[in-house]
Amino acid sequence: MTHVQSMLDTYPKNLGNLDKDKLAACISACFECAQTCTACADACLSEDMVAELTKCIRTNLDCADICAATGNVLSRHTGYDANLTRAVLEACRAACKACGDECGEHASMHEHCRVCAEACRRCEQACAELLASLG
Repeated sequence: MTHVQSMLDTYPKNLGNLDKDKLAACISACFECAQTCTACADACLSEDMVAELTKCIRTNLDCADICAATGNVLSRHTGYDANLTRAVLEACRAACKACGDECGEHASMHEHCRVCAEACRRCEQACAELLASLG
């Protein structure tokens, strides 16, 4: 059991119609993706061809910020707002798609971009699954 799951299990109120397994998976994917995108941006900055990776770096950093914010919003349950949850999940999906696509363009040349694209795809999928479970 992860700390994310443990914290959801110890929440003193009912989480309503939220699927705890999908919620835990999405929170974990968001924070993992945020870290991976941050590390990928840093690795891109260390490449000899850094000027050609400007868009990738920007997309990595945007995705990292959006994923971290989404993970934080999903970690708070008091005063839950389904409309806000849907909006942040949609934004996170869009950021992960953009970053996954951009990193995918560089994956054959840079292993860190391949790893990042995979993390983005996992987070995009986790957001989609949680969104679908919200109805």
